[in-house]
Amino acid sequence: MKEKRNLHLKVQEMCDCYATTDYLKEMSRVPTEKSKDEGALKWLALAALHGINQNASKVTIQRSADGVRVAAEYRETELPSPGKAVADKIFSSVREITHIDGDKGKTKLALGIRDSSVELEVKIKVKKDRERITIEFP
Repeated sequence: MKEKRNLHLKVQEMCDCYATTDYLKEMSRVPTEKSKDEGALKWLALAALHGINQNASKVTIQRSADGVRVAAEYRETELPSPGKAVADKIFSSVREITHIDGDKGKTKLALGIRDSSVELEVKIKVKKDRERITIEFP
C-alpha cells in the first residue's frame, strides 16, 4: 500500500527540518532538486521560514511567459527563484493545500513550526498570462 501524505503536513515537517539552516542558500539549491514535488514543498517551507525570521510582510512568487519572479516585501528584495519546473509544482501544491481553485482567492493557513504556530494568509491571483501567489505574514 502506498502512503499518500498530506502536503500541508509535509511543509510543516520541512519547516522543522530546515529551521536552523540558511534559508536563502537552501532556496538557491531548489532548482537542482531531483524531485520537483519535494523541491516545491521545500521552497514553500523555506519561504515561510525566511518571511517569519526576517519580519517580512509578504513573499510573492509570480510566473508568466517571461519566467518566474520571487520577492519579499520588507524592502523590495528578489529572493532566489525556484526555477520554472519547481515553480509549476509550487503553484499546484499551494492550490492543493489551500483548496483555492479559481482565478482569485485567499485563505488563512496555520503553519506549525517546532513548538509554536503562525497563521499566514495565502492569496492566489491569475490575470491574463500571469499567476501570483502571495504569502502574507502577521
